[in-house]
Amino acid sequence: MKRLCVFCGSSMGTRDVYRDAARALGNAMAQRGIALVYGGSNIGLMGEVADAVLDAGGEAIGVMPFHLVNKEIAHQHLTELRVVNTMHERKAMMADLADGFIALPGGFGTYDEFCEVVTWAQLGLHQKPCALLNVAGYYDALIAMFDHATQEGFVRAGHRAMLIISPDVAEMLNQMRAYHAPVVQKWITREDV
Repeated sequence: MKRLCVFCGSSMGTRDVYRDAARALGNAMAQRGIALVYGGSNIGLMGEVADAVLDAGGEAIGVMPFHLVNKEIAHQHLTELRVVNTMHERKAMMADLADGFIALPGGFGTYDEFCEVVTWAQLGLHQKPCALLNVAGYYDALIAMFDHATQEGFVRAGHRAMLIISPDVAEMLNQMRAYHAPVVQKWITREDV
């Protein structure tokens, strides 16, 4: 893994543990020689993870649509900032640049970005690991929803098992490095129709 895409909030959240986790992730990535790909902001958890990577001597690549450069306050000290036209281009470029995906705590944008790359993995469009850093149980309800969808027959067990979930940065990065994508022969069977 040379580059990991991190999805996370442009807000800090209400607890210091979120900031601490973002900084721990950024530091661990830099220490392992893994570059950061992210949304390009210098505020919230986005800014924290980027600053931690840069402070530890790592590489940080931001991708931001031009209409958000001022709204999200583009980070001015990145290794590289790529400005694109749309949110769709942003997500596609981040996915192309990355060897895997991590979601730190965040809001609707984080959920959207993470669920999209998981869907692409489910459809076999990429074989990259997708991980939730479950800081202080932040993603417990979402994980329960994924489990419920599996129990109710909307997500296959093999696809649910693709998700790497851990509260620990080092453990999560180790699992991502060891990840092997499942082989999906056929997405929809006659029984599913």
